[in-house]
Amino acid sequence: MPGSARAMAVCTVCGLVAASAYTVALGANGWVWGLWVVLALVTAGVVTARV
Repeated sequence: MPGSARAMAVCTVCGLVAASAYTVALGANGWVWGLWVVLALVTAGVVTARV
């Protein structure tokens, strides 16, 4: 996996941890999870395009 795709994957995992922590601390928020899903889909697209 090229460096940019790897960095995006790391950001996606960090975003998942942050969204989970936000949900535990403050309760569920559809915007937070919606943005994370968009980030995950974009990351999947970048990884697929780079392979």
